[in-house]
Formats: sequence, structure tokens, C-alpha cells
Amino acid sequence: MSKKLYLDDLRVGDRFTTGEHALDAAQIIAFARQFDPQPFHTDPEAAQSTFFGGLAASGWHTAALTMKLLVESGLPLADGVIGSGGEIQWPQPTRPGDVLHVEGEVMEIIPSRSKPGRAMVLMRCETRNQRGEVLQRFGPKLVVASRP
Repeated sequence: MSKKLYLDDLRVGDRFTTGEHALDAAQIIAFARQFDPQPFHTDPEAAQSTFFGGLAASGWHTAALTMKLLVESGLPLADGVIGSGGEIQWPQPTRPGDVLHVEGEVMEIIPSRSKPGRAMVLMRCETRNQRGEVLQRFGPKLVVASRP
């Protein structure tokens, strides 16, 4: 999708798939050192004896990459990807060597009662790796405006 989309263009059931992002150990460690400095994210050797059994990306790193993919190649909303909450789950860890992409679907469109021309768009987004395994489930609520 290259054209910018407004509320008027969206329908329940619309689907999209983003481009990809290849993740390596250096990216995982750099993000974790700054934002989630736990040994299973920052030290490959120490990570071996943890719950994860090896180096794993922070869930917040996976979430940040999901956002990057959504903005760069996901649903091209004219006013941007403006969140108003949502739910997130990480059913399995993101690992070095994973190539991420996001598959999304419009689940519900709820018109605003107080702001005509706006709606809350509920999405289902799954961040998957190169094997199709779901690494993150994200149910964002997006604020989307009608065409001016």
C-alpha cells in the first residue's frame, strides 16, 4: 500500500503485511543495555543459565521493532499511527537471527461519539519470525480520522 489511508478507506477485515527487519545479537544487546539491562538480554554467556536458555531480545525491543515496521511499511495511515492503548503478549522470545515482520488486521471500527470524523480502530497485529512463529501479539487501539 503506497497511498495514505483515512478512516473512510478502512473496513473490518482489511489485512496487511509489513516489510522485514533482521535482528542480530549486537542490536539486542545495544537496546537492552540502554532500556532493559538484564543478563538474558545483555550477556550471551550469562543468558545460557536463565529462564530463556540463551540471548533473547527484550519484549520492549520487539515492540519497538513492531512499531518501526508498522510505521515504515504497515498500514499507511494519513495522520500517522496514533495509539490510544492496547494489549501486548510475547508468547515466545525473539532471538538473534530472527527476521521479523508484522501481519495485521482491522478487527473493529468504533466511531467517536464526541469527535465527529474520528474513530477508534481496533487492530490485531502479530509479529512473526522467518519461520512464521508468533513472537508478539499486539492489539492496538488506533485513533484514525476521516478524510478532510
